[in-house]
Amino acid sequence: MGAAIKQDEKGIWVLRISGALRKDELDAVQADTLATLELHDSIKLLVLVEGDFRGWVGDEVWNDMTFFVEHGDKITKIAIVGDPTWESRMLMFAGAGFRRAPVEYFAANQLAEAYAWLGGP
Repeated sequence: MGAAIKQDEKGIWVLRISGALRKDELDAVQADTLATLELHDSIKLLVLVEGDFRGWVGDEVWNDMTFFVEHGDKITKIAIVGDPTWESRMLMFAGAGFRRAPVEYFAANQLAEAYAWLGGP
């Protein structure tokens, strides 16, 4: 499994990333998210970078910004939780500093802090 998304009981959308992430897996998650974005004015996103995450693989075009440009404004906050060694690359991948939504990175042991920052319980 490279990427999977679902809404948790708190109403936060949780994207789990593990192993070696392929572009087609991310594309599938984005396609699933489109239906949700159509039904909601905005969502908050929690990205969990699992312990076995090894990065992005494949020769695909990872710089495709279509989803970000067309739908990025509906994501109002992004919290990323994972190993600190991934922080700069994950913030860059999430478009921190380029999107309207604030993006924050939290260490793997700071899940509660990430939820609190997102406005969850």
